[in-house]
Amino acid sequence: MNITLIGMAGVGKSTIGKALAKRLGYTFIDIDSLIKEKTGMSLQNLIDTRGDSTLVRLEEETVLFLDLKDNSIISPGGSVVYSEKAMNFLKENSTIIFLDAPFRRIIKRIRNPHKRGLVGFKDRSLRELYEERLVLYRKYAGITVKVGGRENVSDVVDRILLECFERTV
Repeated sequence: MNITLIGMAGVGKSTIGKALAKRLGYTFIDIDSLIKEKTGMSLQNLIDTRGDSTLVRLEEETVLFLDLKDNSIISPGGSVVYSEKAMNFLKENSTIIFLDAPFRRIIKRIRNPHKRGLVGFKDRSLRELYEERLVLYRKYAGITVKVGGRENVSDVVDRILLECFERTV
């Protein structure tokens, strides 16, 4: 079984994904890190120099070229939902879990959105991006796990495991 965590920047996809992978003994795959490795640039630098569409294309390519074997936790960037091809690939090859956090949590976690590498942030506010993406996250999610900010990482991992394995039984 593979698991993909989707959600807004600041929701904790990487932190929760690493903890989940460790708990299960799975491989953790961070798409943003793979893009940074491949290009030698930060996500914000990519957006500033090459535009939003380049980052979306690189996310899509990186996802589509993953050599997925069972037992991986995948953490793509929050904008991966703009690529139908990438999302269909992830849906075919993993259980997609939407980490659903209220906007107030996102705004607290993203201290400097201008340096975060957020696709669409030049044209829209963080609130507008949140609302736009919320629809897409819900569309692609196989499972939704609410994360309000008060629970610790271990609690969220427990809830994900309960949801995943409860549905497969």
